[in-house]
Parts: sequence; C-alpha cells; structure tokens
Amino acid sequence: MSIKACCFSFKLIDYLQYLPSIGYFCMIIELLNKTMKSKIVICSLLLFSAFSISAQTDIYSEVEGYGVSEKLNSYKKVRLTADLSHLNQAEKDALYFMIEAAKAVNPIFWKQTYGDDYQKLLDGSSGDLKSFIELNYGPWDRLNDDAPFVKGFGPKPLGANYYAPNLDPEKLKELPEEELNNQYSVLKTNEMGDLEAVGYSREYRENMEGIIDNLFKAHERLIDSDMNYARFLMERMNCLGQDNYIPSDIEWLKQTSNKLDIIIGPIESYDDKLHGIRTSFEAYVMVRDPKWSKKLAKYLKELPNLQKNLPVDSAYKTETPGGSGDQLAVFDAVYYAGDCNSGSKTIAVNLPNDEQIQKEEGTRRSQIRNVMKAKFDEIVVPISKKMIVQDQQKYVNFNSFFNNVMFHEVAHGLGIKNLVGSEGTVKSALGTLHNTIEECKADVLGLWMVTQLVDKKELEGVLDDYYVTFVSSIFRSVRFGAGSAHGKANMIVYNTLVDQGAIKRTKNGLYAVDVNKMRKSIEDLAGRLLKHQGDGNAISVGKYVAQYAAVSSILKTDISEINKQNIPVDIRFEQGQEVLGLSVPKPVEHKPRTPENK
Repeated sequence: MSIKACCFSFKLIDYLQYLPSIGYFCMIIELLNKTMKSKIVICSLLLFSAFSISAQTDIYSEVEGYGVSEKLNSYKKVRLTADLSHLNQAEKDALYFMIEAAKAVNPIFWKQTYGDDYQKLLDGSSGDLKSFIELNYGPWDRLNDDAPFVKGFGPKPLGANYYAPNLDPEKLKELPEEELNNQYSVLKTNEMGDLEAVGYSREYRENMEGIIDNLFKAHERLIDSDMNYARFLMERMNCLGQDNYIPSDIEWLKQTSNKLDIIIGPIESYDDKLHGIRTSFEAYVMVRDPKWSKKLAKYLKELPNLQKNLPVDSAYKTETPGGSGDQLAVFDAVYYAGDCNSGSKTIAVNLPNDEQIQKEEGTRRSQIRNVMKAKFDEIVVPISKKMIVQDQQKYVNFNSFFNNVMFHEVAHGLGIKNLVGSEGTVKSALGTLHNTIEECKADVLGLWMVTQLVDKKELEGVLDDYYVTFVSSIFRSVRFGAGSAHGKANMIVYNTLVDQGAIKRTKNGLYAVDVNKMRKSIEDLAGRLLKHQGDGNAISVGKYVAQYAAVSSILKTDISEINKQNIPVDIRFEQGQEVLGLSVPKPVEHKPRTPENK
C-alpha cells in the first residue's frame, strides 16, 4: 500500500468516527469499493472499528473521586424469580408479553426523567459507569440526593423533563389550573413562546405502541382462561391512548382472583420536585400468592374502627376509610421497569392514587414478598447487627418487617384527604410537601395500627418485635439521604423518636428501643401529622419539615460506619424472560366461538 493511500485511510477514519450512523459508513465503503483497492478498504474498516469504539465509549467519565464502581457494587444483585408451576401455558405466554410491555416503559421514563437524547448518554459511556447510569436512569445518584456523578452535569432540574428547560416557576402561575395540574402531561413551549400542556398519549405516542401491542398479545392469551383480567388489559390499553386512567383503575380493583398482574402507566409523582404533580411511567409484572393474600384480607375489616380511634381531634377523622373494593394482596415480582426500577426498589404499593377512587372504590395494597425478603435478608439483618444493642437483636424478624410494610400501605387509607374548615384537598394545599407528610403519616400510623392490633391479640408477636425491626429499617432507609419523600419521612420519625427518648444511642454507638416511650411518641406524632394534613398550612408544614427532616452529624457518623461494613444500600435485578425460563410464545390460535364453548 502506498503512503498516499494509507494517509487517505487515516483521514477517512477522522471523518468516520464522527458519523451519526453506521448507514453513512456503509455508503462510503460501497463507494470506496468502486474506486480503491480492497486492501485499502479493509485497512480503513479495521482502523475505523478500533477508533470508533474508543470514540463511542469515552465521551463521558465519572466525577473525579466519586467512586462509581464502589457505589454500583453497593447494590446487591438479586435474581427476580417466582414459582410458575401453577401457571398453564397460556398464562406463561401472557406473562412473557406482559414483560415485553413493561420493557417498552423504559424509553418513556428515560425521556421523562432525563431527556429525549438519553441514548447519547448511554452510548457514550461504558463499564460500571454505564451500569450506574442505567441503574439511576441518568447521571444523578438517586440514593445520594441526586448528586451528579458524570462530568459535565450540574444538579438535576427540579422538574426533570416534565417541564420546559430553564422554566421560571413563576410562569406556572400564568397557566389555567386545568393545565397546571394535569398529571398526565408535559409542559412545553409552543411556537409562540407560550407554555402549553401536551398529553402523554401525544408526547409518547410512538413509545406507547410497544406497550399497547404487547398488552394486546397478553390479552389474547388470557381470553380463554381469565376473561375478567383480559377485559382489564383491554381497558388499560384504551386508557393509555386517552390519558384517562380512571376506568381501567376501577376495572383493576375488580380483579381479585387473577394469577398474573401488571401495574403499568404513569403512576407516582416523586420525580416531579418542581410542582409535585406530574406522574412517571413505571411497570411491575407480578405473580399472585393466593395463600398469603387470603391470610391478610382479615385486617381490612379493622379499618373503620381504627379510623374512629385515631389519636387526633374528631374533626380530623370524620372521613370513611376506603371502600368496598379495599384489598390486601401478596405478590412475587418478576419484572420492574421505569420509575420503580430507578435507584431503590419498591417493596409495596398502594394503588390507585386517585383520591376519588380511593374514597368510592377503595385501594389495593400489594406486598411484593420476594423483593421484600431480599431486602430484609441482605440489608436489614446486617444493619441490625451493627446498630442495635445485642439483647434486642433477637426481636428483628421478617414477619415483623413484612407487617410493618403492609400496615404502612394500609395506613395510606386512614386519616384525611380533604381540608378541615375549608374547601380543597390536602394534596393541593401542601403541594410538593404532600408526599413527604403522607409517607411520614403512613410510617407512623402503620406502627400505631400495629400497636392497636397487638394489644387486641389480632396480630402475632410482641411490640418489641415491631418497634425494634422498624428502627432497624430506618437505618436502611436513611442511607438514601433526605432527598426523597421517603427519606425525609424517615428522618422526621427518627429525629422525633430521638428527641423524645424512644430510641437512645449508647456510648458505643448502638441503639436501644424504649418500648413504652416509643408507644407514646408514635401516638403524639400521629396526631401532629394528621393535624398538619387537615389544616393544610404549607408554610407551617414547610418549617416543620425543614426542622425535623435534617440528617444530624451523629447520624451521618452512624451511616458512615454502616457503609464501611459493605452492607448493600439496596438491590438491583437480574430479570426477564430468560431468568424465568420463558420461551417466545407460538402464534395464538383461538377456537371458533360456538354455543357450546361460549
């Protein structure tokens, strides 16, 4: 090869590594084949491969000293499996397509939480950095108050990508209330420079096609074995295209005997820290545990009496909790996607979130047992051995952990949804503070409910079990920092219990629980939180959160000691059809409907 030819090849490489797609590269190669010797083409191709790979993977790097690899390894890998032996082939096929539908959620959440150009971020990173970006759905560490860990990125926008870039919050006041509070829309700047609400069904139309197509395939597989659930899937498909989820949420609550379940769509608003309204796409694919579900159903009957006995003035407990559709159910998860898969992994959900549906139809509190058990074994137990005095470690057990989480979810249905003495809802009055106070209320009222049921012998175990296990779990949660609603809620509980002597830190840095003082603290805090909600005074609540949600220097020291023990901060999944042993389904064939088989 001549020196001239080689030089040309290197110049070609300079251009090729910046080409936006492999299509352009193929065009050039075809052209070169017509004009140059094959050796030159081969040389160029080999050099292109070496240089382009480097260019693609070295665009982004971690913030110096952040320790991405160490932080990634602090998430324990867990294979997300479940017993599928009781499912027939049609149900297994439906499960396959439910997982495919869940996978289609990820691009939407990426666009919501980061931006439309998320693929550039993924393609421009590699190794542990890329894995950590995938885990957090962006360059911000969700378990470290959204700290940026990729060079070139500043703080995460409060409104993520649900709002126009660099939006002045004051401009939100100019919008009609209907557009401002439309939880299924993004606020974008139109051609005239004005803000307008664009519905999710329009904004993410192309991405939703994958969700709807796979839900339909699951629907086809279930028509013969579970017509009711097939009907729900069809209703969910319709709602995805209309930005109105009420009909499908009501239909979902009617599903009480389904073996399979999928929670999919825009659900939680934690990611919107600007206005606290806009919802993020996520998906859970689960398999019901009928035995555990039946065991827990009895506790729902206690809700009306518990509501009447809440430790607060009568004006703050006049509402009737839940409705005829209230359910407690236990599932094993087989796939997470979107918001619920970002950072820490959810172990229980209380849905639907619509307050009117909750009031008229009730809710389903879904406990995700296999994920819960993984967190308990890998995180809670090791933490308890490092943070709880030795003679109280015996009280830490999975049954108490499970029930604490369950009654946290049940407690969302207790208390008050509307303001006392004035019109309006608690959620609208408190705005971005609502999620923090609501999660804190659920923590505290959950423990208060446990206390009442143990006293009545309706719940097995002793209060020591539940209280000590709860405190151990607090140390698990506060490692997330105080950036999330759950993190702030845990800090409020922790600081209150410390102030009132319900938990005491010994000289050697271990914690002891005073059962009697904790009982009193829980009751007092429950009353205070319910009053905060009923009054709906955002200024007062803001001051309260600022005072009690802070991480003290002592607690920072304790968390640092926990982190030195190589205890996982959370878990991450190996998940999907391959993990479950599911193969690609064959095309569906339905028998013609006749009077005999209708």
